[in-house]
Amino acid sequence: MNFTDGLDGLATVPVMIAAAAFGLIAYLVGNFVFARYLQLHFVPGVGEVAVFCGAMIGAGLGFLWYNAPPAKIFMGDTGALALGGGLGAVAVATKHEIVLGIIGGLFVAETLSVIIQVAYFKRTGKRIFLMAPIHHHFEKLGWSESTVVIRFWIVAVMLAILGLATLKLR
Repeated sequence: MNFTDGLDGLATVPVMIAAAAFGLIAYLVGNFVFARYLQLHFVPGVGEVAVFCGAMIGAGLGFLWYNAPPAKIFMGDTGALALGGGLGAVAVATKHEIVLGIIGGLFVAETLSVIIQVAYFKRTGKRIFLMAPIHHHFEKLGWSESTVVIRFWIVAVMLAILGLATLKLR
């Protein structure tokens, strides 16, 4: 999550999308009737985690108001690490840790772009991306900041839908 926080609004909306997806997951697996009907494992007491996910969405909306370009405030490490840790905790509580890798695939891709860039540069002295994390690579290719941000939001929505679709894969 921390590597994604490089452009105004880039990290906030994908976190809210992931929190919404996990809020739905928490509600479904925390409700015995829905869990049984959808043939999901029931996790007693985890339904209340949906409220925490709602709080993350509300906090994200409040933050985005001032972080939209041109940003007046910035998230920084403290916010990015806390939100990433919050999503991780929700994934563990709902027993859907692997689904977090899908729903949070944007964060995974950003982190992998840095790991790949550093490892490849140390071995060969050459770069794979023009700049890492990958959102800066797209900026170097000539995409505007708003284009990168909105396209990453679209990817986050598609990954959340894909992650929710995996609930029925067994």
